[in-house]
Amino acid sequence: MADAVAKAAVDKPVDNDRWTVAGRTFTSRLIVGTGKYRDFAQNAAALEASGAEIVTVAVRRVNVSDPKAPMLTDFIDPKKVTYLPNTAGCFTADEAVRTLRLAREAGGWDLVKLEVLGEARTLYPDMRETLKATETLVAEGFKPMVYCVDDPIAAKQLEEAGAVAIMPLGAPIGSGLGIQNRVTIRLIVEGAGVPVLVDAGVGTASDAAVAMELGCDGVLMNTAIAEAKDPIRMARAMKRAVEAGRDAYLAGRMGRRMYADPSSPLAGLI
Repeated sequence: MADAVAKAAVDKPVDNDRWTVAGRTFTSRLIVGTGKYRDFAQNAAALEASGAEIVTVAVRRVNVSDPKAPMLTDFIDPKKVTYLPNTAGCFTADEAVRTLRLAREAGGWDLVKLEVLGEARTLYPDMRETLKATETLVAEGFKPMVYCVDDPIAAKQLEEAGAVAIMPLGAPIGSGLGIQNRVTIRLIVEGAGVPVLVDAGVGTASDAAVAMELGCDGVLMNTAIAEAKDPIRMARAMKRAVEAGRDAYLAGRMGRRMYADPSSPLAGLI
């Protein structure tokens, strides 16, 4: 009987642990991008290996509407995968809002990813412009998932402005440095009433696992997969890392101790 209970616990699928954003429910907690791949075919293969159900698309860089040029939609079916248009490359609120209006006209998308960058060297978000754009987009019926600094106060302001998800950076975009400040990410998670997803900075599978172990609802990445020597294998590794990190978070890690604590008791030794 005990063996049967143990086996049932092991076999219980992680897939039952779903998450919801803006009324839409997903099984995979991994979101992948569409930049830096060799071509759309490789991008599609990596997406398949990752198991991701959402793909983020830079509206200003990736062709989704010109039939005279190779189109992403020919390789990744928007009827099967949720497209998340983003404002990569925008440096003002007005520019970001215009970009997403065009995306809505092209594909009818209202669930979007907002990022408003402060300057080109670090690609850190300009939080004043980000908040301004969030307010405008929400007023126009958009449901913005918002890239932001890893600041609990800024995150709460975005949520209060109507952001449907908070997406703090783990490290600068494309840096691969991993989660640089676990404390603030954890504080954002604890204070949020909407999903929190680490966006930017993930370099390898262990970084994705850390984000999930902190209690994040998901992880968004692009460069970590696209610039790997084997993007398909890395995509598969990221899928497993996100699942493992989520499982570890739900399991509840052991407490940290300053000194050793033997696995076997020392009392009563022969």
